[in-house]
Amino acid sequence: MKLENKTFIVTGSTSGMGKASALLFAREGANLILSGRDASRGESLAREIRSMPAQVHFIPGDVGDVMVNKTLVRTAIECFGQLDGLICHAGELGLGSISDLTIEDWQVTFRTNVDSVFYLLKFALPEMLKRPQASVVINASIAAFKSFPNHPAYCASKAAVVALARQAAVDYGPVVRINSICPGPVDTPLIHASAVAFPDPKQAVADAGKNTVMQRLGQPEDIARLVLFLASEDASWITGSCYVIDGGILAKG
Repeated sequence: MKLENKTFIVTGSTSGMGKASALLFAREGANLILSGRDASRGESLAREIRSMPAQVHFIPGDVGDVMVNKTLVRTAIECFGQLDGLICHAGELGLGSISDLTIEDWQVTFRTNVDSVFYLLKFALPEMLKRPQASVVINASIAAFKSFPNHPAYCASKAAVVALARQAAVDYGPVVRINSICPGPVDTPLIHASAVAFPDPKQAVADAGKNTVMQRLGQPEDIARLVLFLASEDASWITGSCYVIDGGILAKG
């Protein structure tokens, strides 16, 4: 198993790519601290993971809150005595053009997509620096490089975390490796929520898959396998990088 005796925090774990990552990490032997805003789904996931069996604790809450991040790190140390990595999947859309987007929605999007990553890194890095081969994987988006209608907060926030991951990798290597991933259209609740920014949401989701070189939407498990690679010692010489996993959308221009 690639992650045996390692402890990871996974945010945004109650659905989509976060849930797929949590399940795959559990199968690979990791001890897990999970977070998410939906307590019911989080506890259900924790029960599923315990049945594997694997060790897991779920902490409900909004990672945009400073104290939630501090609690996640404290729980990892109290329960498992170590912290080997972070998998940051929590995300917020904040739909609307600049003219229409409220200041509150802009702030909430940045608080979830950017501030939460900074908070978790700030509290977790002192613990990860004690561990060999610690690793952080931050879920950004191709929206960091490609503009989408009525997504200014999302696009700007995802570009910000790509830059944050690259910068933090310089400060904390070689002990802690820090990378970001930039998924394209993945079949998760977020893509369906995002599609309401288009005139025909259902068609927009269908077209998103057809417009990839691979002619389909990505699946959460596709992303989880890349996250596992980057988090594991298989990627021991990779840091400060941004991995696009988009079915070839950016290659088409």
